Amino acid sequence: MKMLIGVLVAVWLVIGGAAAGQRGYFGNDRAVDCKTGADTGLTILAGPLNYAGVNPKVDCPAAPRPST
Repeated sequence: MKMLIGVLVAVWLVIGGAAAGQRGYFGNDRAVDCKTGADTGLTILAGPLNYAGVNPKVDCPAAPRPST
């Protein structure tokens, strides 16, 4: 049973990775910031739900600036 669950989780994440790749989240021209990293992670975690119309997006707040 543990083996089956492990295989299902792995397949779920591979499908999510494929969806992220199709959306262009792994390109070299992508900015590396909170929003793109979080969007990529959520897309991978959503797995097959991406193909059912789920399009997870994150709105990251601006980081606080140090006082001068």
